[in-house]
Amino acid sequence: MKYKSIVVTQRGGPETVRIVENELRLPRPQEARVRILGAPVCQDDVAARVGNRPFRKKPPFVPGYSCIGDVDAIGEKVTGINVGDRVAALTQFGSHAQFIYVDGNALVHVPESLKLDEAAALTLNYLVAYQVLHRVARVKAGDQVLIIGASGGVGTAFLQLGKVAGLKMYGLASAAKHAELVAHGAVPIDYHTQDFVEIIKQDVPQGLNFVFNGMGEEYFARGLAVLQPGGMLVTYGAPQSFAHFLLLAAKLILYNLLPNGKTIKGYGTHRLGTELFKEDWRVLYSLLVQGRIKPIIAGRFPLMGAADAYRLLENGTVTGNLVLLTPELL
Repeated sequence: MKYKSIVVTQRGGPETVRIVENELRLPRPQEARVRILGAPVCQDDVAARVGNRPFRKKPPFVPGYSCIGDVDAIGEKVTGINVGDRVAALTQFGSHAQFIYVDGNALVHVPESLKLDEAAALTLNYLVAYQVLHRVARVKAGDQVLIIGASGGVGTAFLQLGKVAGLKMYGLASAAKHAELVAHGAVPIDYHTQDFVEIIKQDVPQGLNFVFNGMGEEYFARGLAVLQPGGMLVTYGAPQSFAHFLLLAAKLILYNLLPNGKTIKGYGTHRLGTELFKEDWRVLYSLLVQGRIKPIIAGRFPLMGAADAYRLLENGTVTGNLVLLTPELL
């Protein structure tokens, strides 16, 4: 039996991806074979294809950072997972396909009552936001924060989870996207036409507790400028090259040595370990079941229509999340 996957054939734009057929095989002893039902499309998928990351995977490869699906077969050493279970996986690569093979220990059960598009959006963007808020920053109700890049998939996750946590939020986004920020209780700032440092210093003279930055190290100095002494800037998202990686490491060391009591921390999805993201997914699924969060789905595409989703994400107009789904779910 064959299955299809999206394959990046060379560096470049969405035109470099092809649909390739593969032979299904039996899972290895520790593996589960998962029939993919939904997968988000994220900036890391784009960066992996373009090659603007410090540790690049060479083509050909299948993109796809995470997925949700049903277990189709398991190896003889897999425990706690059964054929037919609905599961999620953080894969980094391989999820933009009809099937994927995953270490059984890396899977977490997903409530079957959840809508697949919303659950798929949680697997990465909401995991990032939740872990930054509660594992790195350890926010508490009443904290005042700035979200740099507040309208994308991770940004809107910060807005919703920040509202649940009782935070006072400021968000940077283009003016056309401000209504979404206001709807989630955030004060919008247009980073094209407004000086966010000046606005926040006037509004919060004592400074903010936290800044969450998903738009690069060029925001470090101004992000630190709006923090109170003892405040923290958390940066997430990989730098664009190995040179940028070294520069980022140097800046983190330098800024953390400054005698102002302010700190910068970096976040990556795989730094905290499998057990923690499995635990945090369970919390997120519970919040979704309760209706306390609801991912904004900006676009739904068939699994094998990933190239169209990539094009939409890369044009910079998306508010919320893009997801790939099996045809029967569209």
